[in-house]
Amino acid sequence: MKEQSAQARWEHHTQRPLLALAVAFALAYAVPIVDSGASPSLTSTCTLVEWVVWGSFAADYLMRLALARRRREFVRTHWLDLCAVVVPMFQPLRLLRLVSTLMLVGRRARMASQIRLTTYVGGSVIGLLMFGSLAVLSVERDSPNGNIRTLGDAVWWSFTTMTTVGYGDHAPTTGLGRMIAVGLMLSGIALLGVVTANIATWFISRFEKDDVEERRQTAAIEALTEEVRALRAEVASLSSPGVPHPVPEAVEGPVR
Repeated sequence: MKEQSAQARWEHHTQRPLLALAVAFALAYAVPIVDSGASPSLTSTCTLVEWVVWGSFAADYLMRLALARRRREFVRTHWLDLCAVVVPMFQPLRLLRLVSTLMLVGRRARMASQIRLTTYVGGSVIGLLMFGSLAVLSVERDSPNGNIRTLGDAVWWSFTTMTTVGYGDHAPTTGLGRMIAVGLMLSGIALLGVVTANIATWFISRFEKDDVEERRQTAAIEALTEEVRALRAEVASLSSPGVPHPVPEAVEGPVR
């Protein structure tokens, strides 16, 4: 119990700092893409920030593993966190660090009980749109046959891809860009399914609550009806001729 308590305290105290680091990662990832003419020193600084953020999430995973009471079970139930931590070490690609950091942010945020499903879904939509736009712009802007040249084109393409509309006015031409498109499509379908299921669950719970209230009111009306019937029967028995009525006992004591 002591180790579990220590792990819970660690997760509680590190949640906000890790989210702040995730915001720093987003800025470091976006600046060199939006500003294509950024100086080498600025680009190197942004790359360093990305690695620092990834290292922070890796250290967080190792600390939670050390504080876990059952470490094998922790590794088994948090295998996605482990993959996100280990994969960039073998192939330090910028986009791979982006995917792994997004996975770690999402897994870490889901562990916090105070973050509701709607907040998580909304944050996921915004994050996917932003990072999907930046990722496809970074790989398609310099493509000879590409038609996604500006950030506006990339954002528009991300919207149409996530919603599976696919107007076709903008489309990736590189292999990596098409992989990003597949990821956005699947993510958009998954998020749409989560939103639909959440709305359906809300309606079902609302109907169940109304049904319970209706049953409670029906039971109360039935109980009141039985009481009225009993009172009518008692009144009828008292008013019937030949039925002895109870005589009140005399009150002892001086009469004033």
